Amino acid sequence: MRILAVTGYKPMELNIFKEDDPRISFIKAAFEKRLTGLMGEGLEWVLISGQMGVEMWTAEVVLDLKEEYDIRLGIFPPFENQESRWPEPLQEKYQELMMVADFYQPIYKGEYKGAYQFKAKNMWLADKSDACLLLMDEEFPGSTRFFHAAAKEKENYPIYTITPADLDDIVEEMRMSDPDYWG
Repeated sequence: MRILAVTGYKPMELNIFKEDDPRISFIKAAFEKRLTGLMGEGLEWVLISGQMGVEMWTAEVVLDLKEEYDIRLGIFPPFENQESRWPEPLQEKYQELMMVADFYQPIYKGEYKGAYQFKAKNMWLADKSDACLLLMDEEFPGSTRFFHAAAKEKENYPIYTITPADLDDIVEEMRMSDPDYWG
């Protein structure tokens, strides 16, 4: 597998409302662990649509991994200026990611026209990738269910997930690696 599409929840779906929420570090650690393992199997590209939350956090992880690994980031939003209604700090962060990504190209020219653009984005990402990695709880799939549905329609398309149980494991691993935990 060379190309991986990544998506997951938006911050509000996780009750995360600040960029300094400590739970973000656990989510990023889970993605770093999974991506590092997949790079050992030939992963070269991570594709996202650039939505706030899991996708932007994953982009930050990929950029950190670039310091040690040959990994590239592609951002393919469903339309131009998708961030225009986001809070200003997230708009700035998104614009920075656009500039440092290895590839950036909106799927549709122009502004938002309709929900069909999101459906097309999901199908496009599934078509252009060899597999996907989702942060998702199947009982509460939230907005991730739309990409998950598109991914399930594709034949021989591995769907990897990071579940709440995986996040619990990461939290425990991080706590146990803290020397103060044992003191």
